[in-house]
Amino acid sequence: MSAMPLTLATMATLEPRDTDVADTAPSLSKADDAGVLRAPYRALSIGIVSVVLLIAFEAMAVGTAMPVAARELDGVSVYAFAFSGYFTTSLFGMVLAGQWSDRNGPLGSLTAGIAAFAAGLLLSGTAGTMWMFILGRAVQGLGGGLVIVALYVVVGRAYPERLRPAIMAAFAASWVLPSVVGPLAAGAVTEHLGWRWVFVGIPVLVVFPLALALPQIRRLAAGPAKGTEPAPFDRRRIRLAFGISLGAGLLQYGAQALSDQDAKWLAVIPAVAGIALLVPAVLGLLPRGTYRAARGLPSVVLLRGVAAGSFVAAESFVPLMLVTQRGLSPTLAGLSLAAGGATWALGSWVQSRPRLEPYRERLMTAGMVVVAVSIAAAPSVLIEAVPAWSVAVAWAFGCLGMGLVISSTSVLLLHLSAPEEAGANSASLQISDGLSNVVLLAAGGAAFAALGGGTVTHTATEATGSGSHPAAFAAVFLPMAVVALLGAWVTTRLRER
Repeated sequence: MSAMPLTLATMATLEPRDTDVADTAPSLSKADDAGVLRAPYRALSIGIVSVVLLIAFEAMAVGTAMPVAARELDGVSVYAFAFSGYFTTSLFGMVLAGQWSDRNGPLGSLTAGIAAFAAGLLLSGTAGTMWMFILGRAVQGLGGGLVIVALYVVVGRAYPERLRPAIMAAFAASWVLPSVVGPLAAGAVTEHLGWRWVFVGIPVLVVFPLALALPQIRRLAAGPAKGTEPAPFDRRRIRLAFGISLGAGLLQYGAQALSDQDAKWLAVIPAVAGIALLVPAVLGLLPRGTYRAARGLPSVVLLRGVAAGSFVAAESFVPLMLVTQRGLSPTLAGLSLAAGGATWALGSWVQSRPRLEPYRERLMTAGMVVVAVSIAAAPSVLIEAVPAWSVAVAWAFGCLGMGLVISSTSVLLLHLSAPEEAGANSASLQISDGLSNVVLLAAGGAAFAALGGGTVTHTATEATGSGSHPAAFAAVFLPMAVVALLGAWVTTRLRER
């Protein structure tokens, strides 16, 4: 996501609700009226938002440096594994972080995750072969999974419920500057200093936010949840986490291999094995009733996956469509998505408004409808008479809807979770998010290849000539719009009766 800068000072606090599950958060009188940038939260807020900011910079920069790294390391043929390696290990890290945080608090998971994330960056940045580079990405993914769940638990433990929408909005806003500046900065660094500096330069910057955040996390959110005893690690969930990571990797490998005409039948083997591992693992790790949209927490988790998966799967094909069908340069195609970041942050800010709290579910319904319409409108650019900039407009509205929905799912999840369950439930939310990305991307990619997407040309000069049939792009966007519309129905089932 990307957006114009929003400072934490603009984030309003919410009025306390009747139920506050953050028993460990400091009790504040109405006269105190503390906000996320006032004592006792200032150092913690700045620290954890800075961590998200640096992770966002890395995420935006790596896509720019990756093609150069793959060419230099002679690894273009296994290019996709640099992304799937991160994803599969992050799923395992999410479950491990949930168990770790519920047992001992989020401090250990967060510090280990930051250490692994930094180690992965250094390993990739100093890699001499592509497979060593991919190993670094896998270590980085493990760290990323540990960090994201630990941060959710920190929010649930350290902040009262009325402040959570504001800090979630701050997380969204922290993607603003990186999404606009990150690709340009990474391009300049890659061109003048080399792609390795994009990876090895970030770990040094993590020291400052950690110095701010860790003492506050130790004070406000250390140890097991208040009033509970440390529970043993659930070994079954750890095994299921390994199964879901391995299954996702095999499914991605099988989907990628489907584009190889000479080995299509072989691709069935890892794809089937991946599904066989994924199904029982997913059923065991997500809340019971998730896939039938049971009211309450299961529907919150399902909505996160439906929204994230449909939007990300469609967004992945937007630059390719603009380059190959309309002849835009890769830079212009990427910039067509930049404006959407501002509206994403705006949507996240809107959901944090105190006056709109009673209408949260209605806002989320409207958000998913807007997302569905924007996805459906994007392939209209395949018609020559439609200006190319119309995609930027449609995507800006789609990001507005996503800002309303994604931050709200995080707020509702913490509201519906007991303190001792916040880690496991946050892991479920992130698993739903990440797993839906790979499944819907695999489905969209298979549909794209089946309708001639594999013949697409990759240079702007050839884009207006031969290439994939426009129907290949429509086969991606229109089904994802239907999935997003399904999400609008799920928003009606978020509250328990």
